[in-house]
Amino acid sequence: MISATLKNNATTPSFRVGDERLIRVTAPAASKITSLLSKQGRPSGVLRVAVIGGGCSGLQYKMDLQDGPASRDIMVESAGIRVVVDPKSALYVTGSELDYKDSLQEGGFKVHNPNAATSCSGGESFSA
Repeated sequence: MISATLKNNATTPSFRVGDERLIRVTAPAASKITSLLSKQGRPSGVLRVAVIGGGCSGLQYKMDLQDGPASRDIMVESAGIRVVVDPKSALYVTGSELDYKDSLQEGGFKVHNPNAATSCSGGESFSA
């Protein structure tokens, strides 16, 4: 899952490189993320996926577009998209797939997580 640690000079953060066993991005999700990054003027940016407390099952996903990885992050390249996950969130998302559906009902980003014991809100909230 984690193949190397990249240590850069003091001005850039050090992060680890992982693989798709941590998180995988589907082609529709990659297309939407690329479009969003371009609209924000950061074509070389990253998608941050985090797990935070809250939601109807106790945990929920938080996604954000950022310029690059932070210190201690794990970065995965999947479907041409760079995804960063902090070490704590990595415990919850390992093996997950990020998908995107463009529809009125049940549209948007969806995380398919094999570690979720229960989920609600269309998979946006879960318990592990």
